[in-house]
Amino acid sequence: MKFRSLTIGIPKEIMLGERRVAAIPETVKKMTDEGAVVLVEAGAGAGAFFNDEQYVAAGATIVADVEELYQRSDVILKVKEPKFNEAKNKHEVEMMKPGQYLITFLHPASPANHEMVKKLAAQGVIALTLDGIPRISRAQSMDALTSMSTVAGYKGLLMAVDALPKFVCMMATAVGMIPPAKVLVVGTGVAGLQAVATAKRLGAVVNALDIRPDACEQAKSLGAKVIDFVVPPEIAIGEGGYAKKLPDEWLNKEREALRPYVADADIVILTALIPGKVAPILVTQEMVDQMRPGSVIVDIAIDQGGNCELTKAGEVINYRGITINGIQNIPGMVPTSSTDMFAKNIYNLVSYLVQDGVITLDRSDEIVAKSLVTIDGQIVHAGTLEALGLA
Repeated sequence: MKFRSLTIGIPKEIMLGERRVAAIPETVKKMTDEGAVVLVEAGAGAGAFFNDEQYVAAGATIVADVEELYQRSDVILKVKEPKFNEAKNKHEVEMMKPGQYLITFLHPASPANHEMVKKLAAQGVIALTLDGIPRISRAQSMDALTSMSTVAGYKGLLMAVDALPKFVCMMATAVGMIPPAKVLVVGTGVAGLQAVATAKRLGAVVNALDIRPDACEQAKSLGAKVIDFVVPPEIAIGEGGYAKKLPDEWLNKEREALRPYVADADIVILTALIPGKVAPILVTQEMVDQMRPGSVIVDIAIDQGGNCELTKAGEVINYRGITINGIQNIPGMVPTSSTDMFAKNIYNLVSYLVQDGVITLDRSDEIVAKSLVTIDGQIVHAGTLEALGLA
């Protein structure tokens, strides 16, 4: 049996507003049927409308004390990175033990997470981050970043619309025509394309920019007007079709291309990411200063540092009448759909790593190499080491 003798812990997420959970009854049953002991913290699935009784029926054991769950588990499955647990008056990392596996979204290159990653290494935790899963065909079923990006692009646009003090679509009224809102989407990967599609459904005029030609074509096919900005493919496109980190010269050119569109936009959706690295700053304070009061920025890239210079992680701020949204867990605001996808992604990854009740990490395997963050007391994740200046 694949999972025999393995104890897997599913704690309740403690990030403010986070309603997702790392396992659903369906994936718990798969693990227990294959021999795993699955411990679920009481109430862990309530925010996504999965109750304790459903987990028990699937074979899980409900644990009231999260410290007990951490101490009994060989593997911890989480949605978001470890945080300080106010109820226990200690950090979640402090509840972990040497040699324990942690699989979650760590976003380890983000400056806000550097101290937490150092704690994981010092604690002897073997941590893998889901945002490091490469975009290759054999890893598609494990690609939680793509799944959650789908949710983030959709919900991020709806959040912007909710904050916008005007109509999104063109409106014919007794006093004349009211023009549609203008939406700018920066980065048209999975999240950006969902934002484009949702904005078009709502009747907005949409402009989009991406440094990858294929991504631009996809945005155009959804009805966006693509901003004319061409970067040589060898500079723009990295492994797996992801965007590469641009040299400063090209990054400045990209900002200049965006400048008039940012100033003219009612909504700016920022989704530009570089796998395993800090997100590039594409919208500066000076550019925000040129926007109209009442405009809205939603920085979906905030988990990796954000694309806007002014975004504050986890906060929604008002800057000179402009709303800048840095909420970090947008998919958690669509908890049932996002949890269903996430739980299946993380189960597929665990199933891939486990053989005869033991997790085997082949560091020559691209999936392992790209997602492994800490092991043997060391930080080994390339993007994190670069961000820390230790590459």
